[in-house]
Amino acid sequence: MNQVALVGRMTKDPILRRLSEGRLQTSFILAVNRNFKNKHGEMDADFILCTAWGKVAENTAKHCGKGSLVGVGGRIQSRTYEREDNSRVFVTEVIGEEIRFLSTKRRTNDNLYGESEGNVQQSGGNESKAQQEKVSTNFHLPQIEKEGLPIY
Repeated sequence: MNQVALVGRMTKDPILRRLSEGRLQTSFILAVNRNFKNKHGEMDADFILCTAWGKVAENTAKHCGKGSLVGVGGRIQSRTYEREDNSRVFVTEVIGEEIRFLSTKRRTNDNLYGESEGNVQQSGGNESKAQQEKVSTNFHLPQIEKEGLPIY
C-alpha cells in the first residue's frame, strides 16, 4: 500500500508548467509540523516536495499561493536522473492525486507559469486521476511568518 495524507502550508507560490506533450505539472514544498518536540523543546517541521498533474495542478496553481493551507492525498514516488556533469540525483516526492484547499492565500505572482512559461521542462512522472478521498485535518498545523517559515 502506498498512500500519503499530509496537511501543511505552501512555502512558495506553485508554478504551473506545460510540458512538451501538453500535460500540466506543478511542484511545491509543503511545510508539515511534526507531532513532537525536539531535544530543545521546540516543534520542528518537515519540508516535503509535492507534485501534481493535469487539472489538479492547474487548480492548485490558480487558487493557492505561499502560506496556503492544503491537504494533499496521494502516493510517494522515487525517481533518479543524471545531471550534465553525469552525477546521479535521487528524488523522493509526494504525487498529489487530490489537493484540498483548506485556506488559500493570494498569490504573490499572478502569472501561473512563473518565469519558466517559455521553457518547457521535461518530466518522467505519470499523470494520475484525482481520487475522491477525504484528507483528515486532525493535525497540528503550522502558522507562517512573513518570511514563509513555520512558527509554533
